[in-house]
Amino acid sequence: MDGKEIRWSLKAIQDKIAILDYWMNRNKSKAYSQKLDRLFDRALNSAARNPASGKKTDYRNVRIRIVSHYLIFYLIQEKHIEVVRILDSRRNLSSLNL
Repeated sequence: MDGKEIRWSLKAIQDKIAILDYWMNRNKSKAYSQKLDRLFDRALNSAARNPASGKKTDYRNVRIRIVSHYLIFYLIQEKHIEVVRILDSRRNLSSLNL
């Protein structure tokens, strides 16, 4: 990977684990969870190469990448991007506190 380093906040790690566990339990298979994990990685590697390419948010230096119906919020720092949250786009995000 060229570009910025990718770092994860604790909350983003928890979000990702919860999402992947949900789909493993719901589908009784790892296949969809593995696919989502690859899609998350691909989106973040792209964001690391070109951080400003994500959709702007109301939060300073925070951008969004969309993967399936999930929103990956990441903070652009000087030498890295930090994954802040991964949330389902179908939930009410009006009270989101990053």
